[in-house]
Amino acid sequence: MRYELYYWPTIQGRGEFVRLALEEAGADYVDVARKGKNGVAAMTKLLEGKGVARPPFAPPFIKSGKLVVAQTANILFYLGPHLKLAPRDEAGRLWAHQLQLTLSDLVVEIHDTHHPVSGGLYFEEQRPAAQRRSKDFWRYRVPKFLGYFERVLQKNGGRYLIGRRLSYVDLSLFQIVEGLRYAFPKHMKRFEKKATGVIALHARVANRPRIKAYLASKRRIPFSQWGIYRYFKDLDG
Repeated sequence: MRYELYYWPTIQGRGEFVRLALEEAGADYVDVARKGKNGVAAMTKLLEGKGVARPPFAPPFIKSGKLVVAQTANILFYLGPHLKLAPRDEAGRLWAHQLQLTLSDLVVEIHDTHHPVSGGLYFEEQRPAAQRRSKDFWRYRVPKFLGYFERVLQKNGGRYLIGRRLSYVDLSLFQIVEGLRYAFPKHMKRFEKKATGVIALHARVANRPRIKAYLASKRRIPFSQWGIYRYFKDLDG
């Protein structure tokens, strides 16, 4: 089956978590909005509820036949079994979903380091609040979140988060590390010594043949100042 992925064409954002799963599985998919104006128009049409009974609120969303699925964690919950990137048993699938939802919470906190007041304001209009938020983020939130995933890894034997095989949650945690290294290079360099299991998992994912090829390809959109992860020197003390 060919999957249609709908997301903004110039940023990694939340759509990247879905792309990584599709790439790792070698799935047949098309990144619709990256096909030019017609692709963006097709995404807008679905967002407006035209031709779909259950319109998504916002991208990312995927179309699989007549089925439209939105929200990153929900998309991966659906794709996981089809792409063989999730446990077969119900308890295992729910555990994967629970971990992915936790990562979704972390994504919100990462975004709010540079836009803690409002997404409608420029960074320069909320710089003091962003500096305070980033300081709190690295003092309290990163140790709490990545410390948790460090413990989950150790409890599962240290190689993967769930069972003995790679899951979509491992791919998502890889993306979290990638993004934090871009947005907070100094902070991450210091912190990585406290999360050696998570960092080892990141390296393990990066060396998987399909992921390695994807990262080197034009399909991988570069990080930029328009997305979840944004580098501001003022925040990376």
